[in-house]
Amino acid sequence: MRLMWEYTMRQKKLLFFNFICVFGFILIELGLPTLLAKMIDVGVRNKDWEYVKVMGLWMVVITAIGLTLHILLTYVGARLNTAIIIDIRDDMFEKMQGFSHQEYEKLGVSSLITRTTNDAYQVMMFLGMLLKTGFLTPMMFTASLYLIMRESVSLSKFVFMAIPLLLIGVIVLARLSEPLSKLQQKNLDKLNMILRENLSGLRVVRAFVNEDFQEKRFKKVNENYASSSTRLFSLVAAAQPAFYFLFNIIMVLVIWFGSKQIELGTLEVGKLLSFIEYVFHALFSFMLFASVFMMYPRAAVSAQRIQEVLDTSSSIVEPEEGVIETSTHGVLEFKNVTFAYPGATESPVIRDVSFTANPGETVAFIGSTGSGKSTLIQLIPRFYDTTKGEVLIDGVNVKDYKLADLRAKIGYIPQKALLFTGTIRDNLRFGKLDATEEDFLYAAEVAQATEFISQKEHGFDEMLSEGGSNFSGGQKQRLAIARAIIRRPDIYVFDDSFSALDYKTDATLRQRLKKETTDATVLIVAQRISTIMHADKIIVLNEGDVVGSGTHQELLKNCGIYYDIAASQLSKEELA
Repeated sequence: MRLMWEYTMRQKKLLFFNFICVFGFILIELGLPTLLAKMIDVGVRNKDWEYVKVMGLWMVVITAIGLTLHILLTYVGARLNTAIIIDIRDDMFEKMQGFSHQEYEKLGVSSLITRTTNDAYQVMMFLGMLLKTGFLTPMMFTASLYLIMRESVSLSKFVFMAIPLLLIGVIVLARLSEPLSKLQQKNLDKLNMILRENLSGLRVVRAFVNEDFQEKRFKKVNENYASSSTRLFSLVAAAQPAFYFLFNIIMVLVIWFGSKQIELGTLEVGKLLSFIEYVFHALFSFMLFASVFMMYPRAAVSAQRIQEVLDTSSSIVEPEEGVIETSTHGVLEFKNVTFAYPGATESPVIRDVSFTANPGETVAFIGSTGSGKSTLIQLIPRFYDTTKGEVLIDGVNVKDYKLADLRAKIGYIPQKALLFTGTIRDNLRFGKLDATEEDFLYAAEVAQATEFISQKEHGFDEMLSEGGSNFSGGQKQRLAIARAIIRRPDIYVFDDSFSALDYKTDATLRQRLKKETTDATVLIVAQRISTIMHADKIIVLNEGDVVGSGTHQELLKNCGIYYDIAASQLSKEELA
């Protein structure tokens, strides 16, 4: 509830107008039965038709005002509710933007999507009901009880007899629904995870003819979600008939004993009619409030999940007075760097790695799968922090930089060339927001992307579908490289970024990059010897340890692991 209260209090003006509309609506709703009672007991009883007309006109006016206030209440409530949910989702998205890879692995990407969409929607539904009836019903209930007591103390006992039963019912329903709500949201997380995996890996599923397996897997999770939802909705659905049953019993008792009192002359007809209206408003208000209360456990579960995201602190902490600029540019140094994933400190991924890379140099990393190559270079832009040792850029520990300024020094091309929905131009602007047409043309030319871009109907304005699936793997890699080139960074980091290119394009691209990066530091992770054999320094990794360092020719002589990799890819003449 703290989360919802904090965000609601940000909209104080709308909250004030909501309260005014609620207060006015209650006065109108409870004023009508009072006027009706006077019309019957004074006007009709005394055959004063002029009085009846005046009361009738007042009732029409009050009804019109009540309708206006109800419309305003709905409008203001909707505006208030929407503003709150916009703030919640904006804050969640901003928070997630600052998460490190560790937080994404801990919370889960599918779960974060569910929290931002479905959980926020559950909170929105609850707040919508709360703002419309949450203020209205307690005030209406209290005012109705006062008027009930004022009209007839003897008949009011039936209402007070029902209240404890209604309270017990609401509390029991809330207790039973909370664990079901938690289970439902967990099952929804699993449902989204499987759906996301299946859609992103659809080609693999089809290639291995595993559609039936995936359907059974999804069906099982879907049935679990349906089961928890059915139990929850059945519980809530059973409450309404039970409330209405009790409601009708009370109305029958009031009418029965009220009729007896009219017969005895101790109660007037108009007062009985107004009393019935007050009872209706009191019990109906309680039922509406009970509905809000029954929605609360589901909303509370969703709010807790949202709060967990907002309360999660990133393991990558940015210094308040971080370094923004340095006198040198592009000098990279690893000093005895060891890294282990959280919870696995006994099994470091890389151990005691040290090397220096200067502007104009190309340093390459090679090794078997799982040797720690990609993990090592992800320490440079602080996707992870070192467990021991230091990573220095221009003589400053990367932990001492402002993150934006640190990453502005780096042109990172990931292993998977991830592109975003939009045009080619939009994707290249990720590297430089104020890029000019000349920048686009230059970056495309260096990345060997000019030819295929010019063949597209709309050129740089050609649309990419989600993930760039309408482009080939090699085209996506070249666009990712162009995206890094366009910002002209001090350090280029190529994480196996040439794997989808043919040998000719690879060679041409590397030759063109050499001219472009004469004043920059270049780091290359690769599996192909041909991609890195001309590097100034090659670092060979094996199970997280540096087992060789030097030029191509030096490593062929001095490093057995490097020689074995080279021998599997090069001819005997090339090895000589």
